[in-house]
Amino acid sequence: MTTRVLLADDQALVRAGFRSLLVRAKTLTVVGEAASGEEAVRQAALLAPDVVLMDIRMPGMDGIEATRRILTELPATRVIILTTFDTDEHVFEALRAGASGFLTKEVEPAELRRAVEVVAAGDSLLSPGVTRRVVERFAHRPRPTTALHSLTVRENEVVRLVAEGLSNDEIAATLVISPLTAKTHISRAITKLGLRDRVQLVITAYEHGLVTPSHPDGR
Repeated sequence: MTTRVLLADDQALVRAGFRSLLVRAKTLTVVGEAASGEEAVRQAALLAPDVVLMDIRMPGMDGIEATRRILTELPATRVIILTTFDTDEHVFEALRAGASGFLTKEVEPAELRRAVEVVAAGDSLLSPGVTRRVVERFAHRPRPTTALHSLTVRENEVVRLVAEGLSNDEIAATLVISPLTAKTHISRAITKLGLRDRVQLVITAYEHGLVTPSHPDGR
């Protein structure tokens, strides 16, 4: 099955570079390009891509608003945010808008292709320590845990471990359960909280105080 990709970046050279990297994979095809947020929204509505590689900083409508609009109209489409640095202050807002993860523009070719395939398959691009660092940096105001009251004690434990960056296998080992059971708890938590994916589950855990951001000096 071929994954259809839309490229959204205001720099033609960046789009050309990503296109050349993606077309080397037989399972990926670039169906369109956009040089602005407005154009990305129009192209997405027209092409219904499986994955959008979305730059944050574009003239006019930025990538955050474009992501929000695309996912409102096309909830099955997945968005990967592209940023120059992994500490971009806007990445957290983009993830809250529904993006499935983010990549820096210095990403290795193989990692880029794998990332597109991962999110196209319905998973989130949430590598331990990367997306989590962004969430930690910008989720500075934890709210009451009211939204998490619908979860069982075990589901809360699993969500906390997800937010700490543990994989399903690591969660299973920590709680002495099977990886399948860990995955089931995660899926149930996502459903109960009305979230899109694992990335938004992490954000919710930080925003509602289940996990607190690290101290700036690492403590």
